[in-house]
Amino acid sequence: MKKGIHPESYRLVAFKDMSNDHVFLTRSCANTKETIEIDGVEYPVVKVEISNTSHPFYTGKMKLVDTAGRVDKFYNRYGKRNQK
Repeated sequence: MKKGIHPESYRLVAFKDMSNDHVFLTRSCANTKETIEIDGVEYPVVKVEISNTSHPFYTGKMKLVDTAGRVDKFYNRYGKRNQK
């Protein structure tokens, strides 16, 4: 690896899967504003929508993740056309 191109500010950061509340710790330099307490220690937290515990490839389950209501908007807009 090239010297001097990687940040020096690596620290332990908690990543929280919002679909199933799974939390895991890893080293990262991601900027965060929120913190979470795990085993009495406070860590910065990054919220993610999908991780290895909820991704269909790793779980083997097909699961629809709709965080912004996009599927409902689509059905409201175009779903009525199929019913005719």
